[in-house]
Amino acid sequence: MAVVKATDSDIALLARLLRAEAEGEGILGMMLVGNVGINRIRANCSDFKGLRTIPQMIYQPHAFEAVIHGYFYQRARDREKALARRAINGEYHWPAKYSLWYFKPPGDCPQQWYNQPFVGRFKLHCFYEPTADTCQNVYNTF
Repeated sequence: MAVVKATDSDIALLARLLRAEAEGEGILGMMLVGNVGINRIRANCSDFKGLRTIPQMIYQPHAFEAVIHGYFYQRARDREKALARRAINGEYHWPAKYSLWYFKPPGDCPQQWYNQPFVGRFKLHCFYEPTADTCQNVYNTF
């Protein structure tokens, strides 16, 4: 059962994002990117208020660096579409279960990002989940 509404076009769009943002991180790395994106839609807080759809989430200004690179605009592949469906259906993995942010630093993960605490690292990406003061709702949607 989907936790956000998604058309076939939305699934393909999310699949392209997963590949463009984290293909080098493998299947789990791509799933974590999907988790963060779905969290941004469901949480409706912080920088992500009013996001209701996958296209709104992906094309939110400054949300994902991948959308400014040509690799993002290649056709979605079946493997990434399957991963996108899993994220849309609510499959979550640590450290992205409640995370709204991630990034790839040149070294160690900072203990905070956008004033939110570091929760874990997967390969090259650091993940940050909001405090309850910033976004209580992210903890109530699962």
